[in-house]
Amino acid sequence: MPNPTKPGLLDRLSTALLRLLPQHLLAAGMYRLTRSTLPWLKDRLIAHVSQRYRVDVSEAEQQDIAAYPSFNAFFTRALKPGQRPIASDMLVSPADGKVSQFGAICNGRLLQAKGHEFALSALLANDAEKTALFRDGLFATVYLSPRDYHRVHMPFAGTLESMWFVPGDLFSVSEATAQLVPGLFARNERVICHFSTALGPMAVILVGAIFVGSMET
Repeated sequence: MPNPTKPGLLDRLSTALLRLLPQHLLAAGMYRLTRSTLPWLKDRLIAHVSQRYRVDVSEAEQQDIAAYPSFNAFFTRALKPGQRPIASDMLVSPADGKVSQFGAICNGRLLQAKGHEFALSALLANDAEKTALFRDGLFATVYLSPRDYHRVHMPFAGTLESMWFVPGDLFSVSEATAQLVPGLFARNERVICHFSTALGPMAVILVGAIFVGSMET
């Protein structure tokens, strides 16, 4: 796996600022802004983000940005049928993002970034029973950038057994921040979904981030 880019001065400053600012208040403001249905506002937001992050709108089921009722509708847009063919492999990626880390869970710890680990128990909200199920398991971390398709799918067929929300911080989850904030994924608020599968237990964990602090299942 290629080495991630080292955090720059701007990354360090923005992370330090997020330690001081009211993260949830900022997220609440963004929640309202991105759900505005004012045509001039939502169209500008969509156009700005599409241009800045080079979003390929041609992949979307709805390619006319003016047709989206809000920025959030665009952000969670559906893709055209067949745009992401499902591989024939047993296990597939649950999200249209970049795999930043993957591997074995060693001694109850996961790799967050080069030189940084965090505890499985902390990620699973200190649930001892669930932690024991995955102590010798495998994990993968998938990072969704602003340009990516923001829907999460099942990586393997299974039955949902439990799902709960864990409150926490709302730091960015970029590669740079993962190198700057210890235990980032176990600190941010998240939704933990446990499934039973033919291969054994599986957890799909949706981690929130600054300005992306709401999830719909």
